Formats: sequence, C-alpha cells, structure tokens
Amino acid sequence: MSNPRAQRTQRNLLLCLALLSLVPGVTGQAVPLYPAGQNWTHYVRIGAWSLDRNNPEAIVREATASHVFGIEADNDIPGRYESFLHPEEKLAAIRAMAGRAHAAGNRAFVYIAGLECITANAADSPHSLAKDHPEWLQRKITGEPAVFGGGTAFWIAKGDEDVWISPYAADWRKIYMERVRQIAATGIDGIYVDIPYWMTHFDGWEQSWASFDDATVAAFRKETGLDAKKDLKLGDFGDANFRRWVDFRIRTLTDFMAEIDRTAKAVNPEIKTIPEIYPGIEEEAVRVGADVYSLYAVNDAIAHEYEFGGGDHMASSRTPLDWFLYQVGMASFRAFAQGKATWILNYSWDGDKNVDAREAMQNLFMSQVMANANVWDAATHVMSGSNDMPTRTKVFQWIAEHEKTFYGPQETKHPIGVYFSPETRNYYTSEFLPSYQGVMILLMQAHREYQVVTPRTLEVFHGPVLVLPDVRVLSKAEREALASYVKAGGRLIITGTNAIGTSVDRRAWYFDECPGKAYMKTLRVDFDAARPESQARFFEAVGTDDDLRVEASAAVATRIASVSGKTQIFFANFKGLKGGENPIAEPERNARVTVRGKMRAWFLPFMGAAEEVRGATQDGKTTFALPLIGRGGVMWLEDAGK
Repeated sequence: MSNPRAQRTQRNLLLCLALLSLVPGVTGQAVPLYPAGQNWTHYVRIGAWSLDRNNPEAIVREATASHVFGIEADNDIPGRYESFLHPEEKLAAIRAMAGRAHAAGNRAFVYIAGLECITANAADSPHSLAKDHPEWLQRKITGEPAVFGGGTAFWIAKGDEDVWISPYAADWRKIYMERVRQIAATGIDGIYVDIPYWMTHFDGWEQSWASFDDATVAAFRKETGLDAKKDLKLGDFGDANFRRWVDFRIRTLTDFMAEIDRTAKAVNPEIKTIPEIYPGIEEEAVRVGADVYSLYAVNDAIAHEYEFGGGDHMASSRTPLDWFLYQVGMASFRAFAQGKATWILNYSWDGDKNVDAREAMQNLFMSQVMANANVWDAATHVMSGSNDMPTRTKVFQWIAEHEKTFYGPQETKHPIGVYFSPETRNYYTSEFLPSYQGVMILLMQAHREYQVVTPRTLEVFHGPVLVLPDVRVLSKAEREALASYVKAGGRLIITGTNAIGTSVDRRAWYFDECPGKAYMKTLRVDFDAARPESQARFFEAVGTDDDLRVEASAAVATRIASVSGKTQIFFANFKGLKGGENPIAEPERNARVTVRGKMRAWFLPFMGAAEEVRGATQDGKTTFALPLIGRGGVMWLEDAGK
C-alpha cells in the first residue's frame, strides 16, 4: 500500500525541480548560494564585448579564460533607430547570449541607451528619429533641439544623427518600455542603461538646464503651476523656483529608471537594472539630473563611470590627492547603495608613454576592491577589451579567490558618522563638497572607522559621533532624527553653517570654519606636507577609540568594517605615486594595529597570499606590526580563543 505522505513529498519535490528549471541561468548548473541580501551583482568582475548572433559562444569562452564573471554585451536596441523600430535580430542575439552564459555558470547583462538614439547614415536617408519625430526631442530654452552630428562625441560616426529624447515624450516612452519588456523576456540577467541624462554635457549645452520641450514644460506646470520658460532664473540657486526645477529634473530621471525596473521585473522578477552614471557626488549630478543617491533606491546596482569632480579620469595620471578623492566618492556610493552593489567602470591607461599599463591597471583594481566596489576592465577609454589581458586574468583570478573577503556583507561597529546631505549638495555644491571631502580624507588618513550617513540611514545610525560638514539644508524629518540621535546619547560636530538651530544640546561641538574645508585647502597646496594632526581640535571633538588603533602614514587610506563577524582593515597605499611618471607606490613599512583583547591577525597583500601576523599582548591589548604594504592589502582579526 502506497504512503500518501511520501507521494505528496515526491510530487512537491518534482514541482520544485520543474519550477527551478524555469529560472534563467539555473538549468544544468550549480546555483551559487549568496549571503542574505546579496546576489550575483555583488560578486561581478566585469568585461565587455560587442554582441551579434554569431559570437555568444566566443564571448563566453573569452570571459571564462580571463576569469570574468558578469559579461556586458553591447547590443543596443533602443539607442539605434533601426533596432528601436525593428528589434527582432538583436533580441535573438540577446537570447543566445543568455543561454550560453548560463550554461557556463556565468551571468550576462545587455547594454541599452537611456535617452540617446543614433540613426546611422541619417544624412543620406529620408528617415531618422529627428526627421520623423521632432516633437520627441529635448530642447534648450531657446527652442534649439538636441540633435548632433558626427564628431560631437567619439561614438558618433560621420553622417550619423545623434539625438537626445525627452522622457516625457509619451509615444517614444511607450515603445521604449515595450523594448524593455522584450529584452527581459530573453532570459538575460540584467539591463544596463547608459547615461539617462538631460542633455547638458555636450559643448554649448552645459548651462542649458534642459529640457524645455513642450512635454517637459507641461509636466512641470502640472506639478508646480509654474512656467519653466518664464517663472525661474536659470542657474540661480537663490531662486526658489529654479530649485524646484532642479528637484523636478532629478525626480524625472529617477522615475524613468524606476519604470524601467518595474517593467523588466514584471516579465522576469530576477532581472537586474543597472544605470551607468558618470556624475558622482559633485555638481555634475545636479546638472545632468542623474543623481546616484536617488537612483540607488530604484535600481539593483549602479555602474559608476566616475570622474570625481574634475580629477584625472586615467589611473595612469592620477595624483595621490586624486586617489583619495576617488576613495571618498566610492565610500559615498557604498553608503547610498545600502547593501546593493557598486560597479566601477573607470579607465587605467590610454597610451601614456611614461607609465606601464599593467601597473596602472593594478592600482585601479586595488583602489576599488579595498573600497568594496566591483571592478570592470576596459581598454583605453571604451567599455570593452583590456589594456593587458594577462594582467586582467591574473587580478580577476585573485579577486575570485578572495571574493568573500572583499564583497561579503559588511557593517561598521563604532564609526564616526559623516553626513552627506543631498539637498545641500544640490543647492550649495561649492560650499558643501570641500567640507565633506576634507572631513572624509581626514578620517581616512587618521585611520579611523567612519560611516557615510544619509537621510535614508540617519534614523538607524548608532555611532558615537556624527559630523555635519557645512550642512545647510535639513528637512523637518532630518531635524527630528538628529534630535532623537542626540537624545539617545549621540554627539554632533557641526561645522560651518548650523542648519539645526537651537535643537541640539551643549555637548555638540561647533566650528565656524570647517576643519574639513581648511584641510582640503592644505591638501591642494601641498599634499605631501599635509597632516591630519594639523586639525587637532577636530580630533579632540571626535574623541579616541580605545578598542582599535591603526597607525600608518597619511598617504595610506584605510577603511574599517566588520565582515562575517571579523574586524577587517583595508589599506590602499598611494605613497609616492606621481601622475604620468610613477605608478608604483613606495611600500608602507611601519603600519601597526593595536586592538583590545588577546587577538590573532592575518594580512592579505594585494595580489599575494594571506599570512598570519604575530602580535604582542600587554595591558589587555594586542599590538601587531604589519609586513610591508605594497599597493594595498587587508588585515583581519580574530579572538585568540577561537
């Protein structure tokens, strides 16, 4: 006689297996188990290829050989007018790419344009997007349409037409979202949306504060009752109506990306959406309207083509100060992400005759992994290829071997908080950023545990001290959260403008001149001579950490986090680097770590193997003298009793 319970169990098991086989990327391969709150986007090591129907197998083979996990396939359907109208051939290629990647245990995501569309050979054709649909185009306040020709940017060929479309062009947006649905249905793992911007980044458009097309102006009037062409003073942040225009533009692009995410997930709930954004924490975010702080909330990851406010885009020519500003940007992105992945699409070398490309590549990769960001290798200043494939292969293999150390879930224990105020950045960029960046670099160079705090994370921040670096705009909710933080025993350090007023107690420290801003001035004059101890009163306000002390030179940026319950200290060494001359850091020879309790420690140098570091215990504390730190490395601590 059969057992009904066993029959039900068998049926349930078969049903689960059947459902599992329907999940993209699962059939025929072992499914990796990621920690809670994580997925494949947290562990990518990215390479890019141009995709057509004939090369998915070759792409996957090359990716496997160089330890790429996370394949970017360049196959732009909505960004090319021909495939925007007729996507069938490219959809077939995407479907084939997904199948090949999944069979190899890899993941793949496909590139599409955001608001840009190119018509090939438009000069010789009676049809182009601009010719067929001029009402879709973004425009200056003077009415000039966002239409460009070959040579305007390196990716626009002679005879081609390049246009930028208004997100309020309803007919275009309907077709665009249908293409998103079709792409999601192919089984591809991600949709990578390139630069969804208001056109303000080509020559002659930088101060346009576009777009003033009829549909966008109508949407702004519906929301605010204002006429964007008449009721605001362009570029005047003292004008309340212009601020509303700034907020509207950011919100519009955030909503556009949110719709892409909803549309794709309605077809494939597991698909990921990843916008590519070049502005970071600087003023460009306000101008182009693509604000990564806002976008992290509505997408699965962001790929940052980060230029850090005028710093050098090539690793081969960066100065140590450039590198520190880069670390500040990445630390900010990781805070904005709130556990989501941060991808970095940046460039190592582009023909610099005085710098070995292999050395520049390793500097770039090191700086990113130590910041808990995912790496992307590319040749020169494009998305695909590599400046040196053997170097990519070697570094990507090393990262894969240690991925849990660098990309496992991370948290802070006793951090000094530094407040990033999006609205202050939006309206007072030149005042806020030097203060914010200076405070962050002070803490990195003093080797203190820090945490970037934002309006989304303020209520759950429990560190002992929170720095407000010339924060000038606070909402009622922010003030209430700050009052609750103080009531619970937290201490504020307020520099420059006091936007809180009288709502804080006597324990707060006030600095009329921001120490961060003063330190940034010093760094820009002579980086090598600047020392964090020059801001002694600031560190008196911050207080000491009796549980953990890290000693190293000011040319080493440190980051402290708890990973899998272990305290980890990440070191990025920029000592002696000279842009365009010397890409090899002078080793850090005297790094020491002192920790409360009897502890054991290990050190993993960048591109090396982990080794145990012997410590000396005295007066209830253990001190470790670290081995030479070349480019960088990570140390982790364990209780000696374990």
